[in-house]
Amino acid sequence: MFSSLHRARTRTNMHFFPRSFATAASPLVPMQLPSKMETHIWYILPDEVKNKDLQNHYLNLLSPNEKVNVMKIQEGELQKRALLARALLCLKYAIFFLDVTHCQIDPQALKFKKNKFGKPELDLRISSELCLPPLQFNISHSSSLIACGVTMNSPIGIDVEEKTRKIRNNIIAFAKRFFSPNEIEVLSAISDPEIQRQEFIKLWTLKEAYVKALGRGFSATPFKTFTIRFNRTARGSCLPGCETNEKAYEVSVEPRDDPENCSRNVTFALMELSGSHYVAVCMKKDANIRGTASLPMKLDVWRTIPYVEDECVAGTEAVSPIVGFA
Repeated sequence: MFSSLHRARTRTNMHFFPRSFATAASPLVPMQLPSKMETHIWYILPDEVKNKDLQNHYLNLLSPNEKVNVMKIQEGELQKRALLARALLCLKYAIFFLDVTHCQIDPQALKFKKNKFGKPELDLRISSELCLPPLQFNISHSSSLIACGVTMNSPIGIDVEEKTRKIRNNIIAFAKRFFSPNEIEVLSAISDPEIQRQEFIKLWTLKEAYVKALGRGFSATPFKTFTIRFNRTARGSCLPGCETNEKAYEVSVEPRDDPENCSRNVTFALMELSGSHYVAVCMKKDANIRGTASLPMKLDVWRTIPYVEDECVAGTEAVSPIVGFA
């Protein structure tokens, strides 16, 4: 799935906002759309965005409604993360629109809404006159990383969790509240408490990404209604938590109590990002494309500070694949 990881490091230094962060209007640079079964992952480290002028520039990119939503958030760091997530999404849509039409779009013209389960999506009723490409997106963030996944046509879910996340309760007792019997059995077989905690976090991110890809969320698709399985590939592998030099296994999902609201027609990837986070990606397969069912997901991963720097980190130490790669 990580077919892009052989690429050399690519850095684009933006001259619209040099390190002095001038606030003049800046042109966008077009970027090629994701191909079929390809996911672009863009992430921001909020601690790298300290300049207030730059943050104000991001705020001015948002529609009036989005500005209100951001400014409603009272806590400073939460407000900053909400701002960065919205600005990142608006800019990436505008950049991909530029690639298709060769015309620049005002990011403020983009309107977003939530579906009935709370998943954000582009409001096509308002934005249809823009002739936007059929992009799908999803956003996730922790206190120290914001990630946005973008695909063409295929619904996507993404979840990020800090590797250092602490579980207050006993992990197995906590897992019994949310996980399937098979998942609990896998976790219970891991004797090392630290490895068990890490594998719990990985499972959680995969399950979260799955329900987000379905567009239903945790409340409509409880975690207990499906099982995440780690399957050996032809090269051989083992379950998470086992010591091995081979990591050639893939992830699949098995519906349990609610098969109508669960789908097997998905593909997963799990990676370690920036040395500090686990990132899970789930993407619905496009049944209309011949052969898609057997194609792996392709990932392109970029670290960004919008209007300052874009760096392709696929194939570098910043991205470490865990499962789901060819």
